[in-house]
Amino acid sequence: MATVNVRGGVPGQRQEESRESAGGIGASRALAWLLVVTGAAGVLAAWVITIDKFKLLEDPNFQPGCSLNPVVSCGNIMKSEQAAVFGFPNPLLGLVTFGAVLAVGAGLLAGARYRGWFWLGLNAGMGFGVGFCTWLMYQSLYEINALCLWCCLTWTATLVMFWYVTAHNVRTGVVPAPAALKGFLEEFTFALPVLHIGIIGMLILTRWWDFWTS
Repeated sequence: MATVNVRGGVPGQRQEESRESAGGIGASRALAWLLVVTGAAGVLAAWVITIDKFKLLEDPNFQPGCSLNPVVSCGNIMKSEQAAVFGFPNPLLGLVTFGAVLAVGAGLLAGARYRGWFWLGLNAGMGFGVGFCTWLMYQSLYEINALCLWCCLTWTATLVMFWYVTAHNVRTGVVPAPAALKGFLEEFTFALPVLHIGIIGMLILTRWWDFWTS
């Protein structure tokens, strides 16, 4: 069976392997490590929030370590209805989903190759994560009026993994796209998460401008 090599990509990365080769699609070590790191960061944040949530349930007066001031107040976030939107603490969902991403990244480092449907499913799951995080961001900034630093870490990890997996799927043809878009993603994949995170940073800055500058 013929093998097609997909050229290009971010300088220094090993190129993504063809979807036709060996019955699956691999990924560069750079992408694999990115999934491992972002997945691990998400697991860490979810674990810390889960532990603090249990402590808060035991003692309503408990103050999490990341409750630093009236704005950066993890306790206010944990006590809100939005912190258990599915009927259980949100970080429990994070432990499962970020753990899955970490496992996928580890598999890629070991040489695993996944079918196109798997990459699409992974991308869709991360897309749901971005949507959920966006809703939580809005609730945090404009309804709860507080920030959780560990939550911010999970938002960042989710956005970074989503954009890089999306770019990978476009480059390898899992997601059909015009040549111009593929070319852009070959060179400037980093611009998408940087722009997205930058917008969120500006919203946080302007939301509490008086507090930050006082």
